[in-house]
Amino acid sequence: MFVSHPSGRAPSAASMETEIAGIAWFDLLNPTEEERLLAQHLTGLRMPTRPEIEEIESSSRVYTEGDNFYLSTPLVRRIGETSFSAPVGFVLSRDRLVTIRYTDYAVFETVGERVAKSTAPHASSDIMLLLLEAIIDRIADLLEICGHDLDGISRRVFQAQDGSGNNVDRKLRGLLMEVGSKADLVSGIRDSLLGLQRVVAYLGEHHPGVDRERFSAQLTLLVRDIASLNDYDGQLNTKVQFLLDATLGFINIEQNNGIKILTVVSIVGIPPTLIASIYGMNFKDIPELNWSFGYWYALGLMGMTILVPMIWFWRKGWLSSS
Repeated sequence: MFVSHPSGRAPSAASMETEIAGIAWFDLLNPTEEERLLAQHLTGLRMPTRPEIEEIESSSRVYTEGDNFYLSTPLVRRIGETSFSAPVGFVLSRDRLVTIRYTDYAVFETVGERVAKSTAPHASSDIMLLLLEAIIDRIADLLEICGHDLDGISRRVFQAQDGSGNNVDRKLRGLLMEVGSKADLVSGIRDSLLGLQRVVAYLGEHHPGVDRERFSAQLTLLVRDIASLNDYDGQLNTKVQFLLDATLGFINIEQNNGIKILTVVSIVGIPPTLIASIYGMNFKDIPELNWSFGYWYALGLMGMTILVPMIWFWRKGWLSSS
């Protein structure tokens, strides 16, 4: 989809007949090859392909061709409990901004509505700043949501022991999956912040705007916001690692409890098995062979060999679930 965003008017699909005078922002969403070539024709700017936008080296994510800026970064998106990252590209000239994206980010629609309601025309650098601010605000919201979710998971991890048997094991495995999901989100946010940091730093070094002082001041604020979000993301990453270790530790404890029970059963079963084996031997001369109380004697002896180890394990605390 190829959309133009004129100031003061609703966005509309761009075509060969689109009048581009006064339009500073064009948006390519999941563009076809025909739409990419159309954007090149209308704007006079080279449109990078998806493989180019997905390059990970810094020199391929931020560079200039003549007076035009080519910028790209991965951006994290969350849908329900699932998060993923997709590349976003920016082609910025003095008069035009073209955004290229491969998933639907709500912040682009939000900025598009703001541009459509504006009575004053926006410069391409102004729209770039609006998009960067909106993206950083959205990432901040994701970090707040993630932090709140991790607090809830933390409480449930340390309360999961208030149960028994398979119920505890099922709870812990479910919590482990939730922590893993949050780890993906935190990792995606970290990659997004790193990419945005490169973009903002590059724009600060190679100023594309007309009002240098104002543009630089806004970029400085964005740099500070990104730095604070990086610090918070680092705290969340530490918490994720702690919760992963704690959850795995509790799962190991539950597994050890199961092994402990099997060990108790096997040890308790050895003495009566030995007694039954001795009196089951087919020797002719066994002292208790003709004893009228021999059967009850053997049963009592086996019961005693079961009871004594059980009492000993109980005193040692092996029979408790904690």
